[in-house]
Amino acid sequence: MKPTLVILAAGMASRYGSMKQVEGFGPEGETIMDYSIYDAIRAGFGKVVFIIREEFAEAFKNIFEPKLKGKIETAYVYQSLEKFANGKIIPADRKKPWGTAHAVLCCKGTVNEPFAVINADDFYGQDGFVKAATFLNNDVTEHIYSIIGYELKKTLSDNGSVSRGVCAVDANGNMTSINERTKIYRNNEGIITYEDENGLHEVSENASVSMNFWCFHPSVFNFSEQLFSDFLDKEMNNPKSEFFIPIVADEFIKAGKGVIKVIPTSAQWFGVTYKEDAPVVKESLHKLINAGEYPLSLWK
Repeated sequence: MKPTLVILAAGMASRYGSMKQVEGFGPEGETIMDYSIYDAIRAGFGKVVFIIREEFAEAFKNIFEPKLKGKIETAYVYQSLEKFANGKIIPADRKKPWGTAHAVLCCKGTVNEPFAVINADDFYGQDGFVKAATFLNNDVTEHIYSIIGYELKKTLSDNGSVSRGVCAVDANGNMTSINERTKIYRNNEGIITYEDENGLHEVSENASVSMNFWCFHPSVFNFSEQLFSDFLDKEMNNPKSEFFIPIVADEFIKAGKGVIKVIPTSAQWFGVTYKEDAPVVKESLHKLINAGEYPLSLWK
């Protein structure tokens, strides 16, 4: 069975100020997602599952169904606050979705095969999808998951600081922990630093970071469901609390359930964290097209 690609597209896009998931960046209005799906198809993925908010469903399907028809199987999963809450009363003022791990949990029943998870608005590069497909076809088990690790220096924005999960990796290439670092940027001396409450800290430009490109066995759903229930018991009344994929990954390792391999890629990441990043994304895509990595028109 071919692996499935799950795309997280239900986010609010709050910093960017629009529904950036469906903004056109390619020469024929292709979205960043189009390039991910194109890369996934040529790497051997058999299905793409979009996690979206139900109110966007019709507009979203009108964009993607015509171009993907006959190229890859599609499915849609709606993330809502009630899903997997098991009847627990959700505070009336809760508007924020429960987070990325809850979004993935919403795929339970739709995804029954090994799968990769990516963000809708990140460009990951062909190499990442080839490595993910190889892992999902050959190495994934209920005790072995993986994350595609990007070099920190290839994931920065020129238009402001970024947040990245910095992976600690052991001698066997397995993740031991993932540490969320906010306010990462290259300073005037060219050194990459991050800020926290204790001040400034230097971080290696070759550090392996998470761009939320995970590879899972479907056994992750049952494990996540239990963790989400515990999360709601503790965090239900915190309006900003979120159940993130790294929480599941961390618990998976700590509980001795298995290992998460960090699979390195040399691919250049790019994405739209700030509005000012948009022209850079367009220019980067045009360079790849001119280099022959992608056709001028993806779907024709």
